Amino acid sequence: MLESVGSLTGTPWIYALVGVSVLFDVLVPVLPSGVLVITAATAAAGTGAATGQVPQEVPDILALTLCAATASVLGDLVAYRLAWHGGARLDRAIARSRRLTNAQERLGQALAHSGGILVVVARFAPAGRSVVSLGAGAAHRRVGEFLPWSIVAGLAWAAYSVALGYFGGQLMGATWLATGVSVAALFGAGAGAAFLMRRPQVTGA
Repeated sequence: MLESVGSLTGTPWIYALVGVSVLFDVLVPVLPSGVLVITAATAAAGTGAATGQVPQEVPDILALTLCAATASVLGDLVAYRLAWHGGARLDRAIARSRRLTNAQERLGQALAHSGGILVVVARFAPAGRSVVSLGAGAAHRRVGEFLPWSIVAGLAWAAYSVALGYFGGQLMGATWLATGVSVAALFGAGAGAAFLMRRPQVTGA
């Protein structure tokens, strides 16, 4: 996979692949969009380090970050709109899920008190993005309350993921070890975010 992604880093296809993966993993959280972003950044950094032309890779890294962040926000809005218009069927599905019900209640309290930091934290937690985006739409929160925090969350997650892959590739080269360490750091942030989401202080901010 690393070699395949590395061969795409100099073509527009890498951005399309990352964009589609990040866009749809809000609906199918098992898609490895974070792993793909890290792998692409690691491959780009490793290529730059090998050729001695690291500065020329910087625009590609910035484009990768913006691509991932934009796709993240668009995916959030898709889930938000689907939940908004989901009707009684989605309401029943949320009512059957304790996780979704709790998230919907917490999200409503957080956004009402300008504590949308929950949206940012949830972006790093496993399936947290899906829960929060669907919860915001199902609760009919105003888009002006949800969208700014979604943008911050998307930029923070994309910048963190790309930075992990890029600096890992710079330090260890475009290897599976660099990718594995970076992915482990991403999962570590996800575990921390999941822990914070379970704490009442996050939504009471």
